[in-house]
Order: sequence, then C-alpha cells, then structure tokens
Amino acid sequence: MPKSPNEESASSKINERTQELGDWRGETLARLRQLILDADPKIEEEWKWVKPTSPGVPVWSRDGGICTGESYKEVVKLTFFRGASVKDPKKLFNSSLEGNVRRAIDFREGEKINQAAFKQLIRDAVAANSAALAQRAAKKK
Repeated sequence: MPKSPNEESASSKINERTQELGDWRGETLARLRQLILDADPKIEEEWKWVKPTSPGVPVWSRDGGICTGESYKEVVKLTFFRGASVKDPKKLFNSSLEGNVRRAIDFREGEKINQAAFKQLIRDAVAANSAALAQRAAKKK
C-alpha cells in the first residue's frame, strides 16, 4: 500500500531534525547517525513517541531498540535500551549510570568521538538484542 504524502519516512524525519537544529547538535547527531549505520548496515531507523508536546525521537533498532538520539541545549544524548548489559571497555557511557537497564552517552560541543569504540558499542548492543531475542524464542518452545 503506498504511503500518503503526509507519512514521511523515519530517515527523512531524522534529516529534518538534524537540519532544524542547525548548530553543533545537528552536526553531532548526523555524525553519530552515520557511525551507527556504518557499524551495522542492517540497523533500521524509526521515528517514535510523537506527542502534542514532542515532535518525536529518532530510534535505531535491530532485533529490538538499540538507542534513541535526543538533543538538549548542552548535549546530544544517545540512550541505549540495554546499555547496562553491553560491555563498555572504553567507558563511553557517561550518563544514566545508576540504571539497571539503560545507559546513555552525553556528547558535548567540541568533544571528539572515539569512532572505533563507538561502532563496537553499537555492534555489542545489537548482539545483546539478538541474544535477548533468542532467549525469548527459546522460552516459548
């Protein structure tokens, strides 16, 4: 069934979001997005949680949600759905560290991104989702 003109793809909404930010936050979100997609080409982009008070949030998924990308005045925040169960040897997680499930990375203006470590973190998050999916499937048998 063809999409109506009002139904924009998640990718185009993410493009719009990075452009409307128009500053270092848009550039950072765009760069992180590219690293996420480079880390695993099978990752899907989604646009979720649209409410009257919020235009929505970009979400990257494979076998479940990997992370969300949000922008605030001082940071671009990536929140990882299963961050607490993902190995982080380079200590990229720097926010929401007290949670039992989620972890986040706050990126500030001018900060360098350890691209290799970040891509590995994304691949490990995908592996955590795949393992959880397999575990749920095994329980159903």
